[in-house]
Amino acid sequence: MKQWIAAAALVSLAGWAQADGLQSLEKFMTSSQAGEAQFTQTVTSPAKQGQAGRVKTSSGSFAFQRPGKFKFIYQKPFDQTIVADGTVLTVYDADLNQVTQRQQSKALGQTPAALLASASSLQALKAEFDVSSLPEADGQQWAQAIPKNKDGQIKQVKVGFKGDELQTLEIEDGFGQRSVLRFVGFKALPSLPGSSFEFAIPSGAEVIRQ
Repeated sequence: MKQWIAAAALVSLAGWAQADGLQSLEKFMTSSQAGEAQFTQTVTSPAKQGQAGRVKTSSGSFAFQRPGKFKFIYQKPFDQTIVADGTVLTVYDADLNQVTQRQQSKALGQTPAALLASASSLQALKAEFDVSSLPEADGQQWAQAIPKNKDGQIKQVKVGFKGDELQTLEIEDGFGQRSVLRFVGFKALPSLPGSSFEFAIPSGAEVIRQ
């Protein structure tokens, strides 16, 4: 599995210019029931002694629908699809023609995907994460979410909003790897067709169920 991602959230009350990151996150969770955007992702591995950290960049499209549905389609530099239909999480690696599936309830939990597509309210999110606002930076309002379960792979997640748009998702794992997703043209929608999150297993693909 070349990538492991999932995504994030936002809020604000009266004036967006006055809103902090936690308000932006809360509003996003209550008012954005679905959405879609293009994205670029930069993954930076920890630097080894005498070497700079290794950087990998990819891009594609993203969509989500509450509760619990989302899809990442990576188009460059390789073809990969990650889709959750509310019950099953599927990862398809086109290069290997390999499909990996697992129960969604066991795969998500305290992951960035829970921020974006699973939790229906800030209160529900607080059951899994310690959430707080961060100072404004890079013209964005920021919220931070730290998993309460310290045994998971994710160390912390930061979500950045500009105006009423989801802009940035930063993920740091326990191994020091940093993944930054930047969203472009985010559209909040009332809903998306159910077929948006269906996945048909390609003919001849190897299927691994975990």
